[in-house]
Amino acid sequence: MRNWIQIFAILVLAAVTAMACQRETEQNLEELAMQEQHKVVVYQVFTRLFGNTNSTNKPWGTIEENGVGKFSDFSDQALEEIKKLGISHIWYTGIPHHAVIRDYTAYGISNDDPDVVKGRAGSPYAVKDYYQVNPDLADDPAKRIEEFEALIARTHRHGMKVIIDIVPNHVARKYEGKNNPDGVKDFGADDDSSEEYKRDNNFYYIPGKDFQVPEPLEDYQPLGGEDHSLADGSFDESPAKWTGNGSREAQPHFHDWYETVKVNYGVKPDGSLDFPQLPAEYAEKDYKAHFEFWKDKDVPDSWKKFRDIALFWTKKGVDGFRFDMAEMVPVEFWSYMNSAIKSENPESFLLAEIYNPNAYRAYIHQGKMDYLYDKVELYDTLKNIIQAKGSTDNLNAIQSGLSDINKHMLHFLENHDEQRIASPEFAGNAQKGKPAAVVSATIDAGPMMVYFGQEVGEPGAEDAGFGKPSRTSIFDYIGVPQHQKWMNNGKFDGGLLSSEEKGLRDFYRRLLNLTLYSPALAGEYDEIHSYNREYTEWYNDRIFSFVRYSKEQKFIIVSNFDAAESFGFELQLPKDLLTKWALQDGEYPLEERLYGNVNPSLIVENRTARVRVDLKPLESWILELK
Repeated sequence: MRNWIQIFAILVLAAVTAMACQRETEQNLEELAMQEQHKVVVYQVFTRLFGNTNSTNKPWGTIEENGVGKFSDFSDQALEEIKKLGISHIWYTGIPHHAVIRDYTAYGISNDDPDVVKGRAGSPYAVKDYYQVNPDLADDPAKRIEEFEALIARTHRHGMKVIIDIVPNHVARKYEGKNNPDGVKDFGADDDSSEEYKRDNNFYYIPGKDFQVPEPLEDYQPLGGEDHSLADGSFDESPAKWTGNGSREAQPHFHDWYETVKVNYGVKPDGSLDFPQLPAEYAEKDYKAHFEFWKDKDVPDSWKKFRDIALFWTKKGVDGFRFDMAEMVPVEFWSYMNSAIKSENPESFLLAEIYNPNAYRAYIHQGKMDYLYDKVELYDTLKNIIQAKGSTDNLNAIQSGLSDINKHMLHFLENHDEQRIASPEFAGNAQKGKPAAVVSATIDAGPMMVYFGQEVGEPGAEDAGFGKPSRTSIFDYIGVPQHQKWMNNGKFDGGLLSSEEKGLRDFYRRLLNLTLYSPALAGEYDEIHSYNREYTEWYNDRIFSFVRYSKEQKFIIVSNFDAAESFGFELQLPKDLLTKWALQDGEYPLEERLYGNVNPSLIVENRTARVRVDLKPLESWILELK
């Protein structure tokens, strides 16, 4: 009996200790949240998937079969939990009304043709009406824009800003602006379709040829072969228009963006430009000067249409935009539109999806973008390291090459286009993304972005229909299983998560809050990796280290990317850093800021500095000099 009493007492003590630790963590996070924000942290949600509690997940399933999330699912409780994760901005993906295979004719919306729609729910990047929102997302489709306005207001009440997509490069094959403000004409309304190109045409045409639906590949059938009155292998478009990715064929390839048509910005078919050029010196001027430059310029009609769209949503309280495939649109247009947005809201958040490093500086300086995707350099390199296909030695060149613009680079490990970390095609285990998340969030002053479900290890394993596993589908109605466990039927408390999944979310919560509120992470960066690779025994290319610092705060950050091996070594600081930090001989206490479970000391002696580091597999330390 005595043994059982002792065991019970031990269990009670352990539970009390765990509760105390949890309360301490909550208190620390609350204290952080009261501090000044020093960085931006974006939470991307695929809006129609976020609140869906249906777990049927039938391929090509209807709303009735598979369910759909609504604006109203972003309850005060849901938004508060997102805020507590360490988020400053929510990117609501899929807001503008895009083509969708569902009968909304009762609301004055025409039916879309499955032959030119990808999936049943449709691609959010085939926008059908820019002055309205996706009717799937509303409890009452007749009041859908009012419901979105209420979501904007709720998000703001919880201290976060709202980002939505604008897709200037292309629109849905059947664009139909039913909600245009007074005086706003539809895309293509005044086009002369007898000519391939005219400056003020909104589209490019293929005169004398009718559009033909692409030849399907791999036995593809719209809606998985389901009978539909419009799914007949044809779509009426005469003459045919250029396709969104630039295909000039009347019958585009199946892998072309055949559900969209390309917008004309005054770029002639031969590539020459048919609009005023921005003088080179404007790279050094602010948005106000850009705005003044364009005031008296005659610009193509498509420029005006998209400027007006952006200002329409800005006036409704949207705080910023993620611009799809920005590099496919001339940089001068971005100067024109972004300066107009900034003139309306100087604090607006302007993010470009861009994949050409040679164009980065033009889109920042001339195009007046706040932030760019850092996909082809940091993300791709980190992915290789996670998969044990690449070396951490490759990271230094990236940061060095971006040193003049790194505060403009947005970092991520997941988004709607990329594979889920937990998918077998990427890492097969969400834990393997943890060191890369630390590096992405802390390596420079640029924003960090997390995709919903990433924080609980969502693997994207569903066969949704058009979308295939490894990426959560953006084309069909589907439930997101790991995320649904966190939602816990609308409680948003993680009640159905396993202990490992809860631990992963706790990791992201600690990291993102630290990212958001630490002045060091808005300050300077020095790499110490190459110094330790040369001089430190046992330090290797599965480890990466650097320092971040400001007047108020100094961090030493070190991560172990290896999933199997622990590494111990005496991490060293270069002599020039000792000078920058004004460190004299002595022992300096260090506080580990992620979990606080180690408190080593920095030993400075004879112009050398070292700290003992013992990292477990996939472990990171963020050490603050006290």
